[in-house]
Amino acid sequence: MIVNPTPTGWQVIYQQAHALLAAQLAWQWPPFLPTDRWVGLLAATAQHDDEQQRWRGHYGLTAAGAPADFTQKEFSLEQAEGVMRAARFQGQWRSLLTSLHLSFLYEPQRGENTQQDAFLDEQQAQQTQWRRALHVTKAEAQRAYALLQWCDRLSLILCRQELPERGRALEISEGPDGKRYTVHRPTPEGPVLVSPWPFAASEFDVTVEASQLHELQFQDDAALTAALHAAPIETLQWGLRRQH
Repeated sequence: MIVNPTPTGWQVIYQQAHALLAAQLAWQWPPFLPTDRWVGLLAATAQHDDEQQRWRGHYGLTAAGAPADFTQKEFSLEQAEGVMRAARFQGQWRSLLTSLHLSFLYEPQRGENTQQDAFLDEQQAQQTQWRRALHVTKAEAQRAYALLQWCDRLSLILCRQELPERGRALEISEGPDGKRYTVHRPTPEGPVLVSPWPFAASEFDVTVEASQLHELQFQDDAALTAALHAAPIETLQWGLRRQH
C-alpha cells in the first residue's frame, strides 16, 4: 500500500492501483514496438505490483498500529516469485520485462540474504535465455523496460504526493529515449507539466482510486482490513499538459 497522512487519518492507495496509473501513462507514449510487444509492455506495467501476500501477523501495520506504507516493508520473496509465475502465463516477453523490474528493485540489496541472492541470480540467467529466445538485444530489452520504470516512477510521484511546492521541478528518471525528464506543478490545483513533453497527446488526464481512513491506529490487521473494506473511495485525478 501507499499510505499518505491526512488531517483525519490516512489516504491509502493500493500498489496495484498505482500500477494501473503507471499503465495509463505508458498508454500515452507513442508506441515504439510491434503491437504484440507493445501490449506486453503495457501489461507488464499494469501488473508489476500484483501477487501481494495475504496479510498476516503485522503485515499491514507499523509497530505503532498505523497502516504500513510499502517502503516500510522488507523484500518479499513470496511476492516476487508470485509476480514471475503470473508473468510466465503471458509469455517470455512479459516475463523478461517483469524480471528486469525485479532486478532493478532488488539488485541494490544483493548480499543481504542468500535466498534473495539466489533469486536474483536466477533472474539474470533467465533474462539471458529470454533475450536469446526472443532475438532481442540487451539494449532493446532495456529500452522497453525503461518505459515501465519511468511510468512507475512518475506514478509514484503522483500517488505519494511528491510534487515539490512552489512549482519547483523534480527529476523523474531517464526515459526509453535516453532523455532526462522532470515534472512540476506551477500551482497547487493546476496542471502537471512534464519536460520535455514525451506523450502523443498535448494534454490528458490520469486517475487512481484512494481509500480514506478516518482512524490513526488499528488494533490488528483484521481491524485495518475491515476499515479498508468499509472506507469511502475517492478518485484522484491529475491533468497533464504540454508546457507552452
